[in-house]
Amino acid sequence: MQTLSTPLSTRSSTSREPARHARAVRGFALVLALATSGTAQAATAMCTAHSPAHRVALVELYSSEGCNSCPPADRWLSQWKGDGVPESVVPLALHVDYWNSLGWTDRFSQHRFTERQQSLTDRAGGHTIYTPEVFVAGRELRSWSQRSSFESRVQDVTASPAQADVAIALAPRVPLATGAAAALDVDATFTARATGSDRLNAYVAVYENGLSSQVRAGENSGVTLHHERVVRQWIGPVPLVAGNARIHQDVALGAFDRDAGAGTNTSSPGNKFGVVAFVENAATGDVLQVADLAACH
Repeated sequence: MQTLSTPLSTRSSTSREPARHARAVRGFALVLALATSGTAQAATAMCTAHSPAHRVALVELYSSEGCNSCPPADRWLSQWKGDGVPESVVPLALHVDYWNSLGWTDRFSQHRFTERQQSLTDRAGGHTIYTPEVFVAGRELRSWSQRSSFESRVQDVTASPAQADVAIALAPRVPLATGAAAALDVDATFTARATGSDRLNAYVAVYENGLSSQVRAGENSGVTLHHERVVRQWIGPVPLVAGNARIHQDVALGAFDRDAGAGTNTSSPGNKFGVVAFVENAATGDVLQVADLAACH
């Protein structure tokens, strides 16, 4: 908490000046107290989430704005954003960069997502990556568009007990001048429920909702695309040591807004940003547990 103090001078007088001065001081002190209190509340506001006792299904969609078969998959993923079962499905959209040389550069793409997609494919014995491609808990699901198939996979995942515990704490960093969150203090902890010979890695993904692009070239030329749960920052892998790991980092939100364009509004970070943290088996790619938390105001 930042404490402000103002030196007050006093003088002897038989006029009404001291009374007026005292009232002004009391009024200033009240305003200052309210402002300081509001700043303290904004600076210390925190929200938390903890993974449940059962395993949660992390759903990774590998997509691109340059791919004309991806918009239906993007819309499909968006339906799970507010599906009412946050402890069953945690969706993320990861935009790859290998379409960028084919007419349209996806501003949300990152090469690390291409590398992750290839790594998951390699660990499953595959070779070819493509879009849209969906992984559920680290395993590819080609029949993701068939609701019964997708729900069956999710049920298989959530029927098993969690093999790790994940906790997230978020605190917005709010500048006094703007009142809008400029950064998030992200603190995630990871604990394996059983320590064995398997190598486990921890990850944090910061995602953004409500994004759109007017595509002017490539396969989706002339189309306005809408995106939810787009991963904007990826942290990891961080290995679990003796069954434990922690990722604690400030994440600047302003850079995301400049990249997303003029339509982005940082005044409601709780509606736009969120954090997913998960534990993965380094050898198999299986995602053992996940936690998801929308940014608090």
